[in-house]
Amino acid sequence: MEKDTYKTIVKPSTETLFKDRGSKFYGYAFPVTNEDQIKEHIEQLKKTHHNARHWCYAWQLGKSYENYRANDDGEPSNSAGMPIYGQLQSFDVTNVLVVVVRYFGGTKLGVGGLIQAYKTGAQMALEASKIVERTIDEEFKLTFEYPEMNTVMRIIKDESLSIENQKMELSCEFEISVRKKDAERIFELFNNTYKVSIKKLNTPE
Repeated sequence: MEKDTYKTIVKPSTETLFKDRGSKFYGYAFPVTNEDQIKEHIEQLKKTHHNARHWCYAWQLGKSYENYRANDDGEPSNSAGMPIYGQLQSFDVTNVLVVVVRYFGGTKLGVGGLIQAYKTGAQMALEASKIVERTIDEEFKLTFEYPEMNTVMRIIKDESLSIENQKMELSCEFEISVRKKDAERIFELFNNTYKVSIKKLNTPE
């Protein structure tokens, strides 16, 4: 059964701080939907923490969790970005950017210490975020004449569908949102309803 929900955060986390042998790791989580927003958040943090040594991050985008990236920003390979990404996976969230900003405290932590510190920084940031579950929906457009209104409304009510948009003129147009797992069945339902036409809208992610 294809997954039709995803988890994300609604607003940025509060700033978190993890310390290890003098190094400080500030953690942040942000809701994001595209790479431009990711760049903006990172640039902003570089201004806020202009004396920091590293701004390591990982992000995951897409309702099906299809895009991700991890960046070590100068730390030893896979010691920062991947542990942060690991926390995105373990919290099972998408459309989220986690940045851990490091101030070097004079003592080298070694790769194992770094992995642990970045992992903890990311974990604290995600724990400080409100995680919500969302359904993956498909959008359809219904077109019908006014006399069909009762039939259409009855199906919408019976199936608890949400109307995103409506135009009532000589013929009526409804844009409806259907949870992915029900989409095919709902499509057939309207498709087999006399004098009602339904088509799928191409929804941008």
